[in-house]
Amino acid sequence: MPTMLERDDNGNDYEVGEWLRFGLRLGVTTALHPLEYAKVLMQIGFEPIAPVPGRTLFGRPTMVLPNVFQYAAYIKHVDGFYGCFRGLSAKILGNLLSAHFSEKFADEMGLEVVKESDSKRKSKDERGTGDAEEDDRQLDEQFKKQLKRNLVVHAAGVVISQPFHVISVRMMAQFVGREKIYTGVWASIREIWSQDGIFGFFSGFVPRLVCDLGCLVIASSATYLASKYLIREKEGRIYFSSISQFVCSSMFYPYHVVSTCMIVNGSRLKAGNLPIMEPYHDWRDCYAKLKAAGQHKRGSSLFFRYASRPRVPKPSASGGSFVPYPELKYTR
Repeated sequence: MPTMLERDDNGNDYEVGEWLRFGLRLGVTTALHPLEYAKVLMQIGFEPIAPVPGRTLFGRPTMVLPNVFQYAAYIKHVDGFYGCFRGLSAKILGNLLSAHFSEKFADEMGLEVVKESDSKRKSKDERGTGDAEEDDRQLDEQFKKQLKRNLVVHAAGVVISQPFHVISVRMMAQFVGREKIYTGVWASIREIWSQDGIFGFFSGFVPRLVCDLGCLVIASSATYLASKYLIREKEGRIYFSSISQFVCSSMFYPYHVVSTCMIVNGSRLKAGNLPIMEPYHDWRDCYAKLKAAGQHKRGSSLFFRYASRPRVPKPSASGGSFVPYPELKYTR
C-alpha cells in the first residue's frame, strides 16, 4: 500500500504532466495560428485569391484555389508578420480559462480521472474465462466513468471558452472589410455587449457544442467497442482512437463551419453581411443554406482546394437572392 508521500508525489507528477502537455499544446496552437486564421476566412467564404486553371489528383481539368500556406502568405503580405496572429490573445485566454475551470468543475461534481495505467488489459492467451469477464467488466466501468467526465469537461470548456472564441473569430474576420472594431479583448467585449447583449457572446454556440460532443461520444464509443471485441494491444487501441477521432471530426466538420459563420453573421463586420454573407435566421437555417449551395464543407481541405461550380439556391420567401462572394486578385 503506497504511503502518503508516495501518493502526493504521484499526484504532483500527474498535475505537472498535465500542465506540461497543456504548455506544449499552447505552443503548437501559437505556431499554427496563421493557418487557423486562413481556415477561418475560408469557412466564412472569403477567397481573396482568384482560382487558377489546374488539374485534380485524377487529372481532370478544374480551377484550383490557393492552399492554406498560400492563403497565410497572402495574409502576411497584407498585414505583415504580426498580422498573422490576430485573434490569438483571445484564443489563448479562452483556452487557459477553459482548461483550468472545466477540470475543476468536473472535480467538484465528483467525476474521477481514469488514469492511463488503469486501462491496461491482459492479452487473450494470458487470461482465463474469469479474467476475461473481469477485464470486460472493468473496461465497461472505465468507459462509463471516462465518458461522463469527458462530457462534463468538454461541455464546460465550450461554455467557458465560447465568448473568447467569438472575439477571436471576429478579430480575424475583420480582415475581409479592413475594419478596426475588435482591436483588443476589452474593446471587443464592449462592442459585443453594446451591439448584441449577453447572447452575442454565445453566437454559434450550439453547432460548436454539437460538433464537440458528437465527436467525443462517437469516437469514444467506437474505441470502446473496438477495445472490447477486436483490439487487445494498447498501441492498437491508441491508433484506432486517433483514426476514429479523425473520421468523426470529418463527419461533424460542417457544424464547425456553421458555428464560424453564425459568429460573424449579423455583426457590424462586412464579412457578416451582404454581399459577402447572406443573413441567416438561426444555425439550422445556416446549415440548410450552406448545404444546399454545396458550401457546408469549405475549408475542410487545406492542401487540394478546388473551386466548385456554385449552385443557385432557390429564391427565399422574402424575394431576396444570394450574391456570390467577390474574387480579388492577388497583387504583389
